[in-house]
Amino acid sequence: MPDRQQRRSPRRRTLTAVTAVATAAGCLAALTGCGAADMTRQSSPYAAAQDARTVTLSVQSWVGAQANTAVAAYLLEHELGYRVDTVQVDEVPAWDALSQGRVDAILEDWGHPEQEERYVAKKKTITPGGELGVTGHIGWFVPTYFAEAHPDVTDWKNLDKYADQLRTPESRGKGQLLDGSPSYVTNDKALVKNLDLDFDVVFAGSEAAQITQIRQFAKEGKPFLTYWYKPQWLFERVPMTEVKLPEYKEGCDADPEAVACAYPHTPLRKFLNTRFADSGGEAAAFLKAFHWNTEEQNEVSLMIAEEKMSPQEAARTWVERNRDVWEPWLR
Repeated sequence: MPDRQQRRSPRRRTLTAVTAVATAAGCLAALTGCGAADMTRQSSPYAAAQDARTVTLSVQSWVGAQANTAVAAYLLEHELGYRVDTVQVDEVPAWDALSQGRVDAILEDWGHPEQEERYVAKKKTITPGGELGVTGHIGWFVPTYFAEAHPDVTDWKNLDKYADQLRTPESRGKGQLLDGSPSYVTNDKALVKNLDLDFDVVFAGSEAAQITQIRQFAKEGKPFLTYWYKPQWLFERVPMTEVKLPEYKEGCDADPEAVACAYPHTPLRKFLNTRFADSGGEAAAFLKAFHWNTEEQNEVSLMIAEEKMSPQEAARTWVERNRDVWEPWLR
C-alpha cells in the first residue's frame, strides 16, 4: 500500500519501512532476522548480478507476501540452484528499487498505476511478470457472531445504530473503526466523514497489533468493526462478515478526500526488473510462472503465523506436500 501521495494501490497496507537483507547462504533474512540493511542506502549485493545464479526478491511485511517469497526462494535455491537474497521494503520504495535493479522481482503488488506509468510504460525499466493467482480485497468487517445476531449491521446505512456498542475508550465517544498502522493508506477517514458516520478511525499500530486486538475482542465475544483484507489467514481463526459499503465504480476513489465507495477487488500481480526479465534465465522464467491460489497461500501463511514455523520451514513443508502444484512452474 502506498503512502497517501501514492494512494492508487487498492491494497492500502503499506507497512513500516523496515529493510532487511539476507546473508549470502540463501537465508531468508527479511523473514528470519539473519541480517538487516537500509535499502535507502544499500542495495543487495546480488541484485542484477551479471552471469551469477543469484536472485533478490522484494518482500512485504504482511504474512501472505512472506509466504510467496518463502516458497519462491525455497524452490529457486533447492530446485534451480540459485542463491536468494530477500529485502523487506515498503511498496512504493520497492518499485524504485526494482527499477534501479536493487531488487529483481516483486511477487505481490496490489496495484500502483502511477508507478506502472512511470517505470513500465515510459522508462521500461520494469516488466510485468503476470498475475500471482490471488485476488485481493479490502473492506470493513464485523465478527460473524455479531452479524448473525444483528443482520442489518452488514449494511453501512445501519452502522450508526450500533455505534454505542462499538464504542471503545480510544474512539472519543463514537463507534470505533479499527485500522492497522498510521502508515497504511486507507480511505477510512474519508469514508467515515463522507458517509456521515458516528465513528472514529482508531489505529492499532501494526498488522500484528490489529490481529491481537481482533482476537481479544473475539475471545471476549465483543462486537467490533475493523478494516481488514482478503486473502488473510485470520479469517480461519476469527470468522468475519463484510459490511456492504456503497458500490465501487471505476474512478470513485480518484479523489482521496471525496471517497464514498467500497474498495475494489484487485488481481495481485508480479513485476520484474526489465534487465532481469530479459536475461535472468531459469530464475526469471520460474518467477513469471509462479502462480498459486488463495488457499495455497493461506496454507503457508498459517504455518508461519499460527504454527510459528520459520518461513523457510513453512516453505519446505508446503513444497513437500504440493509437488503437483509447483512442478509446472519449473518447466
